[in-house]
Amino acid sequence: MSTLARARCTLGAHPSALDTALAAAVLVCMLAGSFVDPHGPEGVNWDLRTPDALSLALMAVGAAALAFRRREPMTVLAVTGCVSVVESVTGEPRAPVVMSAVVALFTVAASTDRPTTWRVGLLTMTVLTGAAMLAGPLPWYAQENLAVFAWTGIGATAGDAVRSRRAFVQAIRDRAEKAERTREEEARRRVAEERLRIARDLHDVVAHHIALVNVQAGVASHVMDKRPDQAKEALAHVRQASRSALDELRATVGLLRQSGDPEAPTEPAPGLARLDELVGTFHHAGLHVEVARADQGTELPAAVDLAAYRIIQEALTNVRKHAGEQARAEVSVVRVGPNVEVTVLDDGTGEGAPDGAPADGGGHGLLGMRERVTAVRGTLTTGPRYGGGFRVHAILPVRSRTDAADAVESPV
Repeated sequence: MSTLARARCTLGAHPSALDTALAAAVLVCMLAGSFVDPHGPEGVNWDLRTPDALSLALMAVGAAALAFRRREPMTVLAVTGCVSVVESVTGEPRAPVVMSAVVALFTVAASTDRPTTWRVGLLTMTVLTGAAMLAGPLPWYAQENLAVFAWTGIGATAGDAVRSRRAFVQAIRDRAEKAERTREEEARRRVAEERLRIARDLHDVVAHHIALVNVQAGVASHVMDKRPDQAKEALAHVRQASRSALDELRATVGLLRQSGDPEAPTEPAPGLARLDELVGTFHHAGLHVEVARADQGTELPAAVDLAAYRIIQEALTNVRKHAGEQARAEVSVVRVGPNVEVTVLDDGTGEGAPDGAPADGGGHGLLGMRERVTAVRGTLTTGPRYGGGFRVHAILPVRSRTDAADAVESPV
């Protein structure tokens, strides 16, 4: 830090001391100016005349008032203006008491708004200049009277400029602080959204595969002694389901790796293209699933495709866990206008609500499905069917929000 910067910091920390020093400097200037005769025979002459006691007292009062200019700027301006008027009317015009009024007017302009500066500045210039012209000992056109008008105008203008610069600098600081807060809030929001997305993926993967492993392990345990071949087949399905679970967990957790990590997953996220494979895992677990597709090969955005896949996966997992041993499920994917409708129905006995949730659908599985649908600007309807069973119906937009914006900006 430079010497000038340290001095500014020191003076800024002690404003009263700075005002006192300014008052002393103004007093010295007024005293020095009072000994100058600008109309002497040889131009500007010193020591030709000495100010009287009244002028000295007025200069002292005006300078002393400046020591309080930050606390009461209007009061200080009134005091200095009064002593300046008294000096203009009763004294000789060589005592520059008006200098204290100019400094006080500068302070008022620097600490108030522009309309106040205009009103106070015009009033001060009118009163001081009018008093000097109408009641002073010099002719109204004397240059000393014009100097009063000029210096008061300069004081008001300079103070307004200082106030404007301070406001500009403060506005820049406020914008910078607001931008910093906005960046931090945006970063926290993105982190929260990413944590929620990973939590949903982990829930879907674990709930689906662990449910299948549980079913196949139960089958293997039941037929181990009487039908060992069927037990081996069930154990093979257990191994396949556990391997799939580990692969999907590694892919999901791998998203947390750094972008330069060579072990980061490269396999694309699952979508409706793997629907037959998904349904096959439930067939092996003993759940009869019928699939009907009328989406006409529609290409979905990655987020919508993943949401449709996870909704079907979670809904069938809930059917296998809660609908009963003899339950049957139906899955339909239909293109309807600008949307794709995904429906999962079952005819189970409803031995328990999905994920052990109450009948109104408050489980984590249904909550995760609803969050996925909301994230792609779709709608989700869930609830029991008339006559038994459960229904999950999702309406997903074919175009993502980004695709729609691009289509509007670049029409065909």
